[in-house]
Amino acid sequence: MSETPSTSFSMIHPTSSEGQVPSPKGRVPSPRHMSIIHPVVAKRIRFYKSGDPQFGGVRVVVNPRSFKSFDALLDSLSRKVPLPFGVRNITTPRGRHSITSLEQLEDGESYLCSHSRKVQPVDLDKARQRPRPWHSSRAISAHVHHSPAAALGLQHTPRRLAVFRNGYPKTQCVILLSRRITQSFEAFLQHLTEVMQCRITKLYSTHGRKVPSLQAMMLSSGAVVAAGREPFKPGNYDIQKYLLPGRLPGISHRVYAKGYTRSESRKSGNWKVSIITSDLPNAGTSSQVYIVLCGQHRSSAPIYLYGTDGARFQNGHEDVFNITVGDTGTLFKIRIGHTNSGISPSWHCKQIHLWNMNSGKKFYIPVQRWLARDEEDGQICRELPVLNKGQLTLPVTVYEVHVATGELWNAGTEANVYISVYGKKGDTGSRQLFRSKNSISFLRGQTDTFSLEAVHLGDLYRIVIGHDGLGPGNGWFLDDIVIRDPTNNHEYAFFCHRWLDQGEDDGKIVRELYATDNSIISARQKLERSRKETWAAESWKFKKGNTLQFYSRLTGGFVRLHPDGTVDAVGEKTDKYGLFDVIFNKGNICIFQSHEIRHLSLSLDNSFVTGMASGGATTELRVLYQSNRCALLESSLVPGHTVSFDFHGKIAAELSTCYKDLSKELVIFVKGVFLNSAILILATSLCQALCLQPNGSCTGVGSQSEKSYWKVHKISAGICMFESVKNAQMYLRIKDGQCDGTGTGDIDCHFKIKKNFENASVSLESIKSPGLFVGLQSDGQAKAVIYTKNGNVFFYPQVIKFGRENPMGMSATPSQVEEKIRESKKQKELPPENEARGSLLPSTTKEIRPSQSSKTLLSEDEWKVLVLTGDTGTQANVTLWVYGDEGVTGPISLSKDSPEQLFLPRQEDEFQVEIRDIGEIYKIRIGHDGTSKQPEWNLQRVTMQHMKSKKTLDFAANAWLSRIQADGDVVCELPVIKGGQAIFPLVRYHIDVHTGQLKQADAESEVYLCLYGERGDSGLRLLYKSNLPVKFQRGQTDTFQVEAVSLGKLKKVLLRCEASDKSQYWYCEKVIIREPGTTSESIFTCERWLPFMSQGVIHSEIELYLQEMQINHQQEEANEGDWKVTIVTGDLENAGTSATVSLYVYGEARCSGPIILGSGKHQLFNPNSADIFKINLKGIGEIYKIRIGHDNSGNDPRWYLEEIRLENIDTCELFSLTVDSWIAENENNGDRWKEMPIVRSNKASLPVVVYKIYIHTGRKPGAETESNVFINLIGSRGDSGNRSLHQSKNNKVKFRRGQVDIFSIEAVSLGKLKKILIGHDGTGPGNGWFLESIIVKYEEEAGEQEVLFPCNRWLDEYQDDGKIKRELLTESSHSSIGETGSMAL
Repeated sequence: MSETPSTSFSMIHPTSSEGQVPSPKGRVPSPRHMSIIHPVVAKRIRFYKSGDPQFGGVRVVVNPRSFKSFDALLDSLSRKVPLPFGVRNITTPRGRHSITSLEQLEDGESYLCSHSRKVQPVDLDKARQRPRPWHSSRAISAHVHHSPAAALGLQHTPRRLAVFRNGYPKTQCVILLSRRITQSFEAFLQHLTEVMQCRITKLYSTHGRKVPSLQAMMLSSGAVVAAGREPFKPGNYDIQKYLLPGRLPGISHRVYAKGYTRSESRKSGNWKVSIITSDLPNAGTSSQVYIVLCGQHRSSAPIYLYGTDGARFQNGHEDVFNITVGDTGTLFKIRIGHTNSGISPSWHCKQIHLWNMNSGKKFYIPVQRWLARDEEDGQICRELPVLNKGQLTLPVTVYEVHVATGELWNAGTEANVYISVYGKKGDTGSRQLFRSKNSISFLRGQTDTFSLEAVHLGDLYRIVIGHDGLGPGNGWFLDDIVIRDPTNNHEYAFFCHRWLDQGEDDGKIVRELYATDNSIISARQKLERSRKETWAAESWKFKKGNTLQFYSRLTGGFVRLHPDGTVDAVGEKTDKYGLFDVIFNKGNICIFQSHEIRHLSLSLDNSFVTGMASGGATTELRVLYQSNRCALLESSLVPGHTVSFDFHGKIAAELSTCYKDLSKELVIFVKGVFLNSAILILATSLCQALCLQPNGSCTGVGSQSEKSYWKVHKISAGICMFESVKNAQMYLRIKDGQCDGTGTGDIDCHFKIKKNFENASVSLESIKSPGLFVGLQSDGQAKAVIYTKNGNVFFYPQVIKFGRENPMGMSATPSQVEEKIRESKKQKELPPENEARGSLLPSTTKEIRPSQSSKTLLSEDEWKVLVLTGDTGTQANVTLWVYGDEGVTGPISLSKDSPEQLFLPRQEDEFQVEIRDIGEIYKIRIGHDGTSKQPEWNLQRVTMQHMKSKKTLDFAANAWLSRIQADGDVVCELPVIKGGQAIFPLVRYHIDVHTGQLKQADAESEVYLCLYGERGDSGLRLLYKSNLPVKFQRGQTDTFQVEAVSLGKLKKVLLRCEASDKSQYWYCEKVIIREPGTTSESIFTCERWLPFMSQGVIHSEIELYLQEMQINHQQEEANEGDWKVTIVTGDLENAGTSATVSLYVYGEARCSGPIILGSGKHQLFNPNSADIFKINLKGIGEIYKIRIGHDNSGNDPRWYLEEIRLENIDTCELFSLTVDSWIAENENNGDRWKEMPIVRSNKASLPVVVYKIYIHTGRKPGAETESNVFINLIGSRGDSGNRSLHQSKNNKVKFRRGQVDIFSIEAVSLGKLKKILIGHDGTGPGNGWFLESIIVKYEEEAGEQEVLFPCNRWLDEYQDDGKIKRELLTESSHSSIGETGSMAL
């Protein structure tokens, strides 16, 4: 699957040739040398990234064996910490002290990494936090952002450029791009001025987007519109006519693994597509329409149908398109759909005509269907079979898709779910599961049924299911999917039972599931899996030494073993004969001894339950757990014989009762769970537990780990408190109707333990608020609720450490508890001051209505807020923020019981709010959310009066808060007025947002920005009104204005991009902020896609920190010999590589050695991407060639390299090397390396020479080899590097006995050949090789050359001298030194 175009940054160092050989394991040093052996001290250190609190840090173990020098540590960190130019500096967390040696590092400490001497400190507590997606307030996206696949027939960026005259589509010329005319963007514009004989100052794409730079032009679609000072003029700028083959704007949104996508066949088909839109009212669409052609060989990618001559797909219109696709084979169906975008996306398609321009075949496809969310079945994609001789090739089938969401807490999702169904006769493509038969889809424990219409797929075998990660609760636990085919009434089951969540399991949000044929076997497997999970959760109960009680679900009593050996199930909870000790445990086989009668144990003998002497075989019982947390006790000797009781509690015959299931089901209770000081887990499901979060709230979706441990404080019989083990002095509590973990140990934290006999769970009832229980919402958040039996108040305790019987050291006695309960009842009658206002955290506020304020005493925290509306009122939701010199309060919702009576024209509204601990107020921010029928608002004034001191603050506004008035902002900031003057001025910040040049960098989604300075922040503002008509287009700079009370010196910027679809992701290059009246500007570099992935979680927000650069743009910091290398991967399908890429740079003094640039596994070298690296080439002299290649590793190592650019950072010398070639073993000549000469204007470049290599394998027995052979040619101008002899030009099987194999490699001219390095890797069954000789033929300026390198020796570990690599000299060299052999390496 193609990746999103991106720009990556890495710091690269040449790899060292040094290596270490570890000592053999288990070797014991000699005693006489023990005195001189020093222990190796390992330091465990965590390194964080300067200025990036979202980087979670990397853990490194430092010892003399792992890192011999400080530079080696820097090299290692450069590959782990994503910094633009690698790790060049390490400092202490605050950046005060620089670390320059390994000895200065301290064990267990944390340090910051940076690429320059300037370090931006990081809040390590924030960086260490790993919030799960559903705990984050940020919008989470789907998954790692995948770029759309290239259109069918799409070629790499052409070296020819069609240039149209602005407004004159027929006036055009084709420019051959050369280095001479592309030295700079200004030089290219000057060249166009000369060619077109008119002044050219600007370039546009054929769709009207500005092309601002040479890079943007090189990455364009192959055509540009040249203009003077006039604006862009639309026209039919048809590039198909001038640049062949045609480029189609098809985009694939399928979810496939990269290796699955098949490359386009060289054979292509030209089609004419005619689509007629119905003449029904509102039948036309504003959305983007696409079509997929499905043939017997393959399906095309989605091809988007649009043009430049006006709107398409309007009522009653026929639209005709010419498209080019690969060889799909015989067409049997099409898929037509749209993206549901624009103001009127609904579409009614009447019919479609297809003409195969190659074969002349015509196809007529009647449609007459709506593709609309609000019409028919709500689908926006339809599959239509092709008519063959008037008959349907395959029927259209409406499949029933039953999707079962798991029972785990927070298992449901609000994200958009997509499915692709595969059968033997094709697939459905990616379809959104849109309209469930339930009112709300994908709720916890719910099964949703959807209809999926498609051309019949035959037997189903696979589905791909996933979601886009959008929405506040985007994680999803999918149990299974069942698809019913109505044509044969066959059901296909696809089991999952896993998370599709970036914060759970393996982090995947897309899964591939395969069908299970036999439904009976499937149900049995599902049941068995459920039993295993239940046993894993309940097995702790059967540890040796535990005391148990068995409760019968049928009788409602406890199992008792009497002194006479009889057994029944009608005992009371306190019956002494109903206790059993676990005295033997092996797996799920146990012996249960009577706690009261030590010589008797439960026994099952010939289906009869009795008491027998412990240790007998009949006393060994197997515990079989069911999915409802009930257990069966089965004889270990006779499987199938179980303990069962009749309705009266007597021993029942195995098959004699109609209460068969209930008669066997026992609920297991453990005694002593809630003893004082016990450590336990309050499990909420088989794998989740109640957990205290850092913000003090509680959730039921925590993992069953130490984070979820609670310590029991027993107050009295059945009354306990629960203290978090991880966060001491924080107790579970219910206060003022809220449930959290911020209790201090008072009566709010006292709970009565209520046992639920049906499933061995407990419920926690508040002592202070009887009737309120600790419960869970569907998302798992803890909440005070009334008791119900729907499971949200059930907790399953698991004891980690048992406590003691007596509550020693506890100050509370039963009488004291009763006294506190009586006090709490009195408090309810007359609530104290703080309870009347409500329990509020310092960072939160709530409105106090006038009816309440009269009953409360005035405090230091109460303010009256008066809001005066001007001539235009609003019904939107109004919010207030208040800023002080010690903090901020907000958002405060200004609302009342009758919102329709608020903010009416020329009306003053009064509110009472609490504002705590923010110090001296200096500004407020007020705004609305833009909702309701009347969102525009004319705000005149805001007045705040302190209720106790009567201090008054006036804020004059006289502002429009409207998207269509003034500057389009619905938020305004107002400073405090003192002495008729604002204490801080209002500043209108000018913000330039630079969208990147990468393909599809532009975005249609909403972008928000928040400025942070010395005096607070501006709040999150929507960048709504740009200086350009269309915002955030590729290569474009948009200017916005944000008015705020002066923030002082700016420190950082927060960007937020809300993308509802992966096609709306946005690539931001940088943000530049200017303050009027100053000459400086603040630059915040981004160079990332939004949303982006960090530590396995996709974030829609990013914090950008200030670069210390002024308007004169100083040169970036560089060391001597630093070069910037840009690697441009082509935009062909599957152009990216999974292999590790290396670079060699050759200078007159020496070669750089292998410089490892990175791997596709690290999100580098993706299709249509530019990856930037910084390397150091100090001391190699003047560069004359480079060699680049890869190691052929990974699932898809093929790589289409388009261009390499090298720029000397110090001198700005730039070399652009065009490659435009596959580097792959199955392309061209199979070479995985490419050499390019450096072209200089003042010196002729070296030619690229094709070296033909003739390998003569000897005739001795066993001379052949199956190993991988490599060769390195060495001449007077360097070497070719190790090249794999992969494809013989004259033989299918290489290196056979007595055979001559011919290979060819391309390399920059090596001058006169001196020697050859030849060898193999020793793999394969026949790895020895007898090499007779090698002849190399090539053509240089002096004419055709032929050089003989004799060998006549074995390259074999078990022959000759055991060498498998040899250095061969030319025949003349052998004669001069008088040798006939060769030198072994």
